[in-house]
Amino acid sequence: MTEITIESVFGMNAGVVWQALNQNGPSTIDNIVKATGLRRELVYGALGWLGRENKITVERRGRAMVFSLMP
Repeated sequence: MTEITIESVFGMNAGVVWQALNQNGPSTIDNIVKATGLRRELVYGALGWLGRENKITVERRGRAMVFSLMP
């Protein structure tokens, strides 16, 4: 039986968010939440994971933060 760890949960959610960004392109938090079905706080955790791995960029557009995959 495989033990569920916090790292595996964050890693799985990061994969879901990465896939959404890969399919939909640059997106706001709201759009990522809608595309993934994850709760907002889980999206923030996944974005933190992806940021730590240097896989995303963030840009402020007006009041919105737009997240993109690294080229």
